[in-house]
Amino acid sequence: MPISKKPRSKTAFKTSTKARAPAALPDRRAMESFLAAIDGHRGDDATAKAQNLMCEAWERTTSRPRIALARKALGISPLCADAYVLVAEEARSIEEARDYYAKGVEAGELALGPRGSKRYAGHFWGFLETRPYMRARAGLAGTLLKLGDVDSALAHYRDMRKLNPNDNQGIRYVLAGCLLRQDNDGALKELLAAYEGGNASWLYTRALMAFRESGGSDGRAAALVRDAWSANEHVPAILAGAKPPVISDDGYVTMGGPDEATYYVTECGAAWHRTPGAVPG
Repeated sequence: MPISKKPRSKTAFKTSTKARAPAALPDRRAMESFLAAIDGHRGDDATAKAQNLMCEAWERTTSRPRIALARKALGISPLCADAYVLVAEEARSIEEARDYYAKGVEAGELALGPRGSKRYAGHFWGFLETRPYMRARAGLAGTLLKLGDVDSALAHYRDMRKLNPNDNQGIRYVLAGCLLRQDNDGALKELLAAYEGGNASWLYTRALMAFRESGGSDGRAAALVRDAWSANEHVPAILAGAKPPVISDDGYVTMGGPDEATYYVTECGAAWHRTPGAVPG
């Protein structure tokens, strides 16, 4: 699922169609300033000063001061990729967001430089210096996907997995959904084999792939469905149309809840219905 979706405790789920607004949480990006200070990465150069200003911007709760601080950061250093990311998040159109994310990717590449890119390859995200670039690239890929440029989005997602095989950003979940919608079973099978465990969407997709391979004749698909069902019991009923979808209206989903199931069915349900016998009639 998209990394912008934030889980709540399963016990916190309310059956009311109007979700209760969650308590305001600090932006996790702002906490990186404390990590930088502890690790001794708080520098005096222009980009470091701009990044410090971004930590202040993320703490703002309304658009105008957030954007003002982001633009101030860019005035200090045009290599502040996170400033472009924030402006993209506040953009008025998906096309505008794409353009700002692209500028963020370019700024991140310049800030890291060839030496930094080579040094951190395979371990991106493990170093604070790489995170603004990775955030910008994830945002760019996401907007390209929404705009229908699937091939370009997939190229970014694949490159990001090479840069950060640990996949702290959860790129594999979005990539798996793309491959499943394309019926690219070969690439999807390789991706699923690269990571153990996962959320409900990962487990249900793994079960579907097993069913496609065996038709359920070897019992492996059934076992995987049971694992997936234990992660979210609502998917089969929503997938079959026996239960109405529940759409989160506040940007949050409940892990194991019907809103999480609805998101998965919206993204991947068509692939299940294209697979003969996967969804009981």
